Amino acid sequence: MSEDQIARRFEAVKAQVAQAERDMGRAPGSVALVAVSKLFGAEAILPVLEAGHRRFGENYVQEARAKWPALRERFDDVALHLIGPLQSNKAKEAVALFDVIETLDRESLAKELAREIAKQGRTPRLLVQVNTGEEPQKGGVTPAEVDAFIAACRERHGLRVEGLMCIPPAEQPPSAHFALLAQIARRNGLATLSMGMSGDYAAAIQLGATHVRIGSAIFGQRG
Repeated sequence: MSEDQIARRFEAVKAQVAQAERDMGRAPGSVALVAVSKLFGAEAILPVLEAGHRRFGENYVQEARAKWPALRERFDDVALHLIGPLQSNKAKEAVALFDVIETLDRESLAKELAREIAKQGRTPRLLVQVNTGEEPQKGGVTPAEVDAFIAACRERHGLRVEGLMCIPPAEQPPSAHFALLAQIARRNGLATLSMGMSGDYAAAIQLGATHVRIGSAIFGQRG
């Protein structure tokens, strides 16, 4: 796909997100667009950066480490979100590289993140991933265990959890999962909800998303 095509697709998605905000009675700019650039190189990302966008999502620590330092030399105000599973032994690199870590989902990882945050003096924003569909192949805390896990992150590890993230089961209507995530956030006093992707972000915005993660609608299908 050409740079011009990517730029046009980005502008269309940005306009659609703004329209969804209006349709749902949300304040303009209340929903942040995370452009999911995983598996795409700098040549695909540059048109979106040059259009003024600064919030991007990546799945893999190693991939992000390979391509983002050079891009950040030109665009130093980028906010980078880790939206893929994080191994505890990658916590050091993740804290150094990412501004938001959306996939906190187990106590061993909470412990390592707390250690690295204290050591590095960087404080990435932290979201707990909730496995709303209780799918065994996916990461995330189950709905039954999430309240206790959030409390442990706060009280045992001193982490400031800001919100929640979910990826609904592909074969189920997403709205029930978005509503469940919003309910969990309310009872835990969390303001940030990362939910909704290219195919379902309008429903997520309707149900309170503060961040939507959109990749293929901007960059096309990955190889």
